[in-house]
Amino acid sequence: MAFSEKKIYYFEKPGENNTMDAARFAVERAKELTIKTIVVASTSGKTAEIFQDAMKGTGIQLVVVTHVVGFVKPGEWEFSKEIADKLRKTGARVVTGTHALSGLERALSRSPKIGGGSRTEAIAESLRRIVAVGLKVSVECVLIAADSGEIAVNEEVIAVGGTATGADTVCVIRPSHTSSFFDLQVREIVAMPRVR
Repeated sequence: MAFSEKKIYYFEKPGENNTMDAARFAVERAKELTIKTIVVASTSGKTAEIFQDAMKGTGIQLVVVTHVVGFVKPGEWEFSKEIADKLRKTGARVVTGTHALSGLERALSRSPKIGGGSRTEAIAESLRRIVAVGLKVSVECVLIAADSGEIAVNEEVIAVGGTATGADTVCVIRPSHTSSFFDLQVREIVAMPRVR
């Protein structure tokens, strides 16, 4: 019987206090598995900068996935333009795309005329509640990055998400496009909060 033994890290609480450790764990596992890309969710750019620093000199590609323009206020992008420019100058890719696990579905479920939950939102809520908010974020960011052509669907990536701000969930994912969602595989959980 073949198997491999790997470390899994558990944070006692979710949140941004785990970001530095999450970055270290992501780089550690990427090196161990010779994974070429780390996909990181970042709202303002602070988390992206922490990961960029942790990845210096590794040769690993950083792909940063941001909230869509208008996520909080119509026409506004929450991500710092200065940080985005700085990241791009160092070779990082910054991706902004429609949230694959909500997007248009959220408009329908929030509508007073239509209302009700959708199957897509049920998938998102299941990932959030059963495993971790950061797992849902990681999966969604991988879908967005694959759909925008920033990552290949035939190579594993390290994917990183968090709960509200920062990073607290690190996993290894074999990507897919949103249209073939059930081909996506979460192959390893590297780190996550124990309590959500």
